[in-house]
Amino acid sequence: MIEEMDPIAARATLEWLMEMGCDEAIGAEPVDRFALPERMPGGAAPARAAAVSAAPVAPVVTDPVAEAEALARGAATLDALRDALNGYDHCALKKGAKSLVFSDGNPAARVMIIGEAPGREEDRAGKPFVGQAGQLLDRMLGAIGLSRDTLDATRAVYITNVLPWRPPSNRDPEPDEVAMMLPFLRRHVELADPDLLICMGNHACNAVLGKRGITKLRGSWDEGFGKPVLPMLHPAYLLRQPAAKRDAWADLLALAARLDG
Repeated sequence: MIEEMDPIAARATLEWLMEMGCDEAIGAEPVDRFALPERMPGGAAPARAAAVSAAPVAPVVTDPVAEAEALARGAATLDALRDALNGYDHCALKKGAKSLVFSDGNPAARVMIIGEAPGREEDRAGKPFVGQAGQLLDRMLGAIGLSRDTLDATRAVYITNVLPWRPPSNRDPEPDEVAMMLPFLRRHVELADPDLLICMGNHACNAVLGKRGITKLRGSWDEGFGKPVLPMLHPAYLLRQPAAKRDAWADLLALAARLDG
């Protein structure tokens, strides 16, 4: 029998037990958890279960690029392609981004512009090219009579990026990220079906043309995804190097001539 204790002594004893690490009341008698019973309960069943659980299980390996290709092929419309991207969870960029930046402009446009990836402003707005570089792009396009806001497909542009999610700190896209997004980008071009593509900057050229060196590529027509492609300097580059705007203007005139021709 445990002698009755006054409340003060009981409290002091409880505090001492807690200081010793005894923070759970399990039973009145101590139990040796390391002692084995003479006979395991259930006979030999546990041994059989252990043998079954010990059998090797082949891990399920998923190819992110193959899954991206399957999802992209299954998208019959631009809305379905957006939903497929929303459901694709293999790209780690999705976890750190606020929004999916899919596209902007008129999907029926003759001109489709492909940029690199969303920045901070684009991530917030959920649209490509809305920051300072995007505002400069709008002024550049307006100088030759093009706009992302017009319903006239002959004077409209449609805009997207290689990556639909913002990379941390606006870092360059990683090769595996581009590889996962490439099937979606290719399908995006197929569904929009523009007359020609504009690749803004090195990363867009590398994804569509497999080429780098934008200062040498710009201004010369190429072909990618089965479409005529005009590489151009990225507006963000023009903000850092204003002297290059002269080259950008020459490229815009080449674009206008191609459309009018």
